[in-house]
Amino acid sequence: MTTEPTQERHVTSGATVWLTGLPSAGKTTIATELAGALRAQGHRVEVLDGDEIREFLSAGLGFSREDRHTNVQRIGFVAELLARNGVLVLVPVIAPYADSREAVRKRHAAAGTPYLEVHVATPVEVCGERDVKGLYARQAAGELTGLTGVDDPYEAPEAPDLRIETQGRSVSESAAAVRALLGERGLA
Repeated sequence: MTTEPTQERHVTSGATVWLTGLPSAGKTTIATELAGALRAQGHRVEVLDGDEIREFLSAGLGFSREDRHTNVQRIGFVAELLARNGVLVLVPVIAPYADSREAVRKRHAAAGTPYLEVHVATPVEVCGERDVKGLYARQAAGELTGLTGVDDPYEAPEAPDLRIETQGRSVSESAAAVRALLGERGLA
């Protein structure tokens, strides 16, 4: 009796890829594209979308510096937990403050869990043109204050593992750049 060969699933140790950048920079779009490509290769992948986390895990938090820090730490905790259990975790979350992102990196390092920071470095003018959620229009109309990168700070990473400038580049090209980084690091 012969048996059909089984398709071998690609196994990975897990890692967190944090995609930081301004609102409408393309973080979630890149993460969604990348997640599909990685799943097609047999990887276990989760996307921790910032809007979903705010609704379900961080409901009640505002947008003060302290609340933003708490939100990022909660996301970082969940990401590290999943990553140490073999999941590639894609985190398209603004995380505007360098010290908050550094605390997440240190949590991963302490646990021996791989962590990559990707700066989706789309200029604020391009983000304002995209304005996928209408935030820039609301801010310009005086209906919204505290918009990251406009009237609230965004501390761009000084030395990210990868910097992607999305203007003039397709979503698939941007996702492929992150996938290449994972491959270089032996994580996918």
